[in-house]
Amino acid sequence: MENLISLVNKLQRACTALGDHGEESALPTLWDSLPAIAVVGGQSSGKSSVLESIVGKDFLPRGSGIVTRRPLVLQLHKIDEGREYAEFLHLPRRKFTDFAAVRKEISDETDRETGRSKQISSVPIHLSIFSPNVVNLTMIDLPGLTKVAVEGQPDSIVQDIENMVRSFIEKPNCIILAISPANQDLATSDAIKISREVDPKGERTFGVLTKIDLMDKGTDAVDILEGKSYRLQFPWIGVVNRSQADINKSVDMIAARRREREYFANTPEYKHLAHRMGSEHLGKMLSKHLEQVIKSRIPGIQSLINKSIAELESELQRLGKPIAADSGGKLYAIMEICRIFDQIYKEHLDGVRPGGEKVYNVFDNQLPAALKRLQFDKHLSMENVRKLITEADGYQPHLIAPEQGYRRLIESCLVSIRGPAEAAVDAVHAILKELVHKAINETMELKQYPTLKVEVGNAAFDSLDRMRDESKKATLKLVDMECSYLTVDFFRKLPQDIEKGGNPTHSIFDRYNDSYLRRIGTTVLSYVNMVCATLRNSIPKSVVYCQVREAKRSLLDHFFTELGKKEAKQLSSLLDEDLAVMERRTALAKRLELYRSAQAEIDAVAWAK
Repeated sequence: MENLISLVNKLQRACTALGDHGEESALPTLWDSLPAIAVVGGQSSGKSSVLESIVGKDFLPRGSGIVTRRPLVLQLHKIDEGREYAEFLHLPRRKFTDFAAVRKEISDETDRETGRSKQISSVPIHLSIFSPNVVNLTMIDLPGLTKVAVEGQPDSIVQDIENMVRSFIEKPNCIILAISPANQDLATSDAIKISREVDPKGERTFGVLTKIDLMDKGTDAVDILEGKSYRLQFPWIGVVNRSQADINKSVDMIAARRREREYFANTPEYKHLAHRMGSEHLGKMLSKHLEQVIKSRIPGIQSLINKSIAELESELQRLGKPIAADSGGKLYAIMEICRIFDQIYKEHLDGVRPGGEKVYNVFDNQLPAALKRLQFDKHLSMENVRKLITEADGYQPHLIAPEQGYRRLIESCLVSIRGPAEAAVDAVHAILKELVHKAINETMELKQYPTLKVEVGNAAFDSLDRMRDESKKATLKLVDMECSYLTVDFFRKLPQDIEKGGNPTHSIFDRYNDSYLRRIGTTVLSYVNMVCATLRNSIPKSVVYCQVREAKRSLLDHFFTELGKKEAKQLSSLLDEDLAVMERRTALAKRLELYRSAQAEIDAVAWAK
């Protein structure tokens, strides 16, 4: 069973080293789940003397006012033989054999954290004592409860101390060691008052009565020690502290323990209780109870650890890998992130992810609707047809048919198709840019690096702009081709109506009557509609070839080329991860290491049982 206390000792030290000491934190906390004994008492209640009696050494700072200003995690390790020594977690390679130096180091380390302002801090000091005269035990010595602030302390110190004490003892895994002096009314005991508030049934509270030998003559503490005055689930334990004279004379602690035993054995009022009185019995009883509590909590701690490991691994995966130190590693990391982005972008275009269908909508709906909206009837109004046909004759009328007039009418109609063609290019361009935004936001790795995110976005937009320009040139060429060469077969296949212009012997003025002009307009409109039908199919092909296909094939090619020219410093600037994310990943990684270590330690002890 001793392995269980040693196990919790290891876990507590690891927690403290990683900054996990039960404070409010966005990180999972193992500290709160570990059973611990918190020592609570008012100033001058004899709290320090009780701890020193259990340890058998003078090692705690003494003085007036609030001496304990940080929690002291005191871990006792029983050794079979050898000289007693102490170790601090913050000084891992130094062994203290002089316990006066231990007292000084506690004071100095307190000042390092709080300054000399007499403020308090919840960051614990970890002290391990190895001795043949102790039992395996861990206790947390908390600042003494007080009712007034002394000079140099803020008025809030009274409430601050109470809040700190309460934050430790209100946790269900905390065993409360409530220290009360016997020469004061128990009803005014600070330790009992606060313990009753957080543990009203007394299921986690051990009552310790100090200064029994200092009670007024004719009075005793029998009713309290027998549980009649104030009942707890566990029997009260009385202790006799060393007197101030003994402390001043540095009376040996082992001798003090012997005198304590003799006091209870020889005092008639307490003789029947002597077997469960004294600091030695207190230490053994607390050690045994702590072992039992730890054993009962092991399954819950294992469950918490397993759950926390899964949560930490999941968040670390979400935050991504840390930045490589060398330029080659940085370049590889950037390329990998860009490939992930590129793949997500392709998935949008290919329909694996939504958004690509909007491109088809441009070809299937927007382009045909735009072509239909072209007002060819204005171009082919009677007035416009007569004007262009007449102008095409020049000074000498055509002998057979007004070919030049036909060409001008057709060209004036076809030129207007450039507008819908350009609009189709721009519409697809806007969709491709929108998909870049989507792909960037869906690339979790880019969220890690704000500068790289901006650079990749800018590079993608620049590429899309170049592709749009090329697409616009190619698409408008298709329209221009239709303008520059008319399909002769279309006109050759038209029925030749002699009455309506096929006969060259007709007067030129007869040929330009309204009926003839309407025929020309209808013929031109038929040809233009045929060209529109052709372009309705060829424009999407041009746009897909020049924009969509190229976006899938070479969206970041130019960026990769420029990337290869960058120096290490420039690559580092691209991977300027948010400081908060870096700190979060580091903290998570350390916390995960703690939990994995704890998991291995607990599993080893649990399976051994």
